[in-house]
Amino acid sequence: MQPRTPEKRRFHRIRFDAPCELHWQDQVWSSEVLDISLRGVLVRRPEGWNVPSRQPCEVVIHLDSRSAAIVMAVELRHIEDHRLGFQSEYIDLDSAAHLKRLVELNLGDPVLLEREFRHLID
Repeated sequence: MQPRTPEKRRFHRIRFDAPCELHWQDQVWSSEVLDISLRGVLVRRPEGWNVPSRQPCEVVIHLDSRSAAIVMAVELRHIEDHRLGFQSEYIDLDSAAHLKRLVELNLGDPVLLEREFRHLID
């Protein structure tokens, strides 16, 4: 039996079910968030998705019946049959506050949250 390789992930992924929109150039797709972290988001691959990997996109995650949103400039990092993985490149202050609160509520440990923020800054 081979030794297990250490986990490279520095950010906890949080299962999160919310509607979202994916924007690329002049196209927009509706989708659903599968999970989210301080560093990225995994979404259900929408019908007609034709964007190549490593492309800059924008994800708008709708919260509270669309009265609030997390908006991230992202890069498409991996494409699977039914899922798309995006890495966050930029997030505005209001969106960052929403995301921080979401992570904080789901982690339930201020020490873990602080460690994740340190990794984000490094």
